[in-house]
Amino acid sequence: MASELMQNIAGLFGGAVTLAQSGVEVHDEKPLRGAAMDQLVWKAVFAEPDEREAARWLLWEIGQARGVRPASIHELYIARGRGECAGFTVPAMNIRAMAYDSARAVFRAARAGRAGAIILEIARSEIAYTDQRPAEYVSVMIGAALREGWSQPLFIQGDHCQVNAKKYAADAEGEVGEVKKLIAEEVAAGFYNIDVDTSTLVDLSHDTLAEQQRANYERAAEITQFIREREPAGVTVSIGAEIGEVGHKNSTVEELHAFMQGYEAECERLAITDGISKISVQTGTSHGGVVLPDGKIADVKLDIDALRDLSRVARERYGLAGAVQHGASTLPSNAFGNFPRVETAEIHLATNFQNIVFDHPSLPADLRRRMYAWLDDNAQSERKADDSDDQFYYKARKKAIGPFKQELWSLPEKVRAAIAADLERTFAFLFEQLNVNGTADLVDRFIQAPMLHHAALDQVLVRAVDDADAGE
Repeated sequence: MASELMQNIAGLFGGAVTLAQSGVEVHDEKPLRGAAMDQLVWKAVFAEPDEREAARWLLWEIGQARGVRPASIHELYIARGRGECAGFTVPAMNIRAMAYDSARAVFRAARAGRAGAIILEIARSEIAYTDQRPAEYVSVMIGAALREGWSQPLFIQGDHCQVNAKKYAADAEGEVGEVKKLIAEEVAAGFYNIDVDTSTLVDLSHDTLAEQQRANYERAAEITQFIREREPAGVTVSIGAEIGEVGHKNSTVEELHAFMQGYEAECERLAITDGISKISVQTGTSHGGVVLPDGKIADVKLDIDALRDLSRVARERYGLAGAVQHGASTLPSNAFGNFPRVETAEIHLATNFQNIVFDHPSLPADLRRRMYAWLDDNAQSERKADDSDDQFYYKARKKAIGPFKQELWSLPEKVRAAIAADLERTFAFLFEQLNVNGTADLVDRFIQAPMLHHAALDQVLVRAVDDADAGE
């Protein structure tokens, strides 16, 4: 049955893809860049469990055959810490809405500029409300890359694998266990870049910075060890940690020292040889921006000097790529050139891409109205007592992405193309401003993406049946 099912799905490509003993063979790349790929990705997302898992298996194996392989950016970041490359800032882009069309726009812009050092990511919180588990997300990213003729490694990241402070206070081991469970799922799916966020555990009530950061660095080291024990052969997962929660007080160099000294001591105690490759800091941004009553975004006061100093110390003292800035999506367009200028290692971008989808004139007004009506009925917990309607819808509308996912994917091609064109222009602008155009050469120089075959299809289909029986 497995063989017949796979033969049928591979048949989408009309003989251009055939099954091999250890994976697949691709005889002609051209069909990968057409409607057959669209159909395969659709099956990987919306088909029944057995067909869905077969489609995901085939996407992974085609990617392996074509060199479009999930990879870790760790070695490039460590090379930057050694001073072997500089002058660019890696965009880590949260692809939420219309994931396939959005990712295709990313790869078109990246191919045009030869921007190899780019990251596609999804956060712990996003996985639920966008209805995108890790295995699905990886499959869609691989499919989008193949569809656009991408031929380099894929850096797919688990963003904000975050410990919830309230849940931690109630059950510390249980909450850390939930984060580990997600990370294990992500690494198994092909997320070879993981942002560990235990900054929520920083306790400012203590007198010393070391004590304030203690729970943060101890748990970060513990989770680092957990990741190292689960990464596949030939892959050193790129791990990031965080010293300041986004939207709260700005980070300082002294806090960076307190965290890193404690973290390095813990790594030594746990016999961890490869630690983090970057450090996330807070210098004035907030996720989604601060929304004013009229729905506009308040100006952001970004402390670019602090970001420069934190990046410099992270590189020169600890051998990291530098500092990472979250919540950068809603900054004014003239701000992005500052990041490579002060050698910021990475910035995280999400909300503006979502805004382009929701606010696009091509998006059917009736669909937008129904999405907002759904928010009225299902997302009132997001609403503060003094929120205007504009503030509420702006903050809450991301929660409608999952419930309306299939409808968004099913919009007429003309509508999706118009939205994707604006996304592509935005990605192209960001790649230019962040100076990542041309970094394909650096990826070729520093990154090795080993061929990693997934389990045999028969095993995959058995798991799919078990999951379906369990109601997953």
